[in-house]
Amino acid sequence: MTDAANRAAQLLKEHRESIDRLDAILVYTLGERFKHTQAVGRLKASHDLPPADPIREEAQIARLTDLANEADLDPEFAKKFLAFIIQEVIKHHEKHQS
Repeated sequence: MTDAANRAAQLLKEHRESIDRLDAILVYTLGERFKHTQAVGRLKASHDLPPADPIREEAQIARLTDLANEADLDPEFAKKFLAFIIQEVIKHHEKHQS
């Protein structure tokens, strides 16, 4: 292998290691987030509050859109990602309602 190919292989390895660390951070962060949203679901259920909160959801989407723009992340991707998370949270909240 040439020096350039060795350097490229090393850079590729470093990028992949960073991606693996970031994936782990995402998984653990989502786990922590869902612990809190499940607590919110139990709280809502115990006080007969609706599982969904459209006003909060709208505010969160706007907030994440701003954060995505600041982070140089496609805001449409951020919205889709948050919408997916919100759907999962509402499903958990609905389970607590039954």
